[in-house]
Amino acid sequence: MLSDMRALTHRVRLDRRMTWTALLVLAVATLVAIPFDWFGMWVNCLPDGGCQFARNGMLWYWPAASFLAYAAIAVLYVRAARARGLGTRVLPYAITGAVTSLAFPAAWVALDAYFSDHPYPEGPLPYWWFVLDRLVMPWGMIGISLLVLAWLERNPALLAFAAGYLALVLLVLPMGDGFGSPHFGIRLGMALPQLIVGVVLLLGAFGFRRAARRPR
Repeated sequence: MLSDMRALTHRVRLDRRMTWTALLVLAVATLVAIPFDWFGMWVNCLPDGGCQFARNGMLWYWPAASFLAYAAIAVLYVRAARARGLGTRVLPYAITGAVTSLAFPAAWVALDAYFSDHPYPEGPLPYWWFVLDRLVMPWGMIGISLLVLAWLERNPALLAFAAGYLALVLLVLPMGDGFGSPHFGIRLGMALPQLIVGVVLLLGAFGFRRAARRPR
């Protein structure tokens, strides 16, 4: 009886998982953000080669897009659970998504307020600065939400995927503007990491979907 109970518990846990759906929704949100960031970016380059830019499109896009994405994920999870006659613990994930959605604009506003009263540091910034900057970006917050989803689903495969995803976002993604002329190079340098993140999430969605369709 104990063995049957464990097997049933494991089966219910597997049937609750909609990992691929969450990854697909987040992938679409990330890829759709690229044109908003590209065309909504303000770039001003001076004759001496120095450039200033502001990612206004991304700042306006991501808060609303994140809320809609996590709301859509919660609705899809609840509908799938009801169709299978199961319960689901998606509320903590939805709350985490809502909280992380605010992290990016909050960090943006806080840094803007800080540097309006303090001089920008001279010389190269410490490495931890760039890691923190990437963490509070929307794609960094996606990694945090995936860790929460892995905990809720008791999903070791998703935990491994989320850890690898965060390592990619924080340590590997290319960041720079050396991709041609100043205006084009800056935009491409900001679009390329988002494209990579979107493709990785999309591949993850396809992988988890294929794994879910295998006979158990």
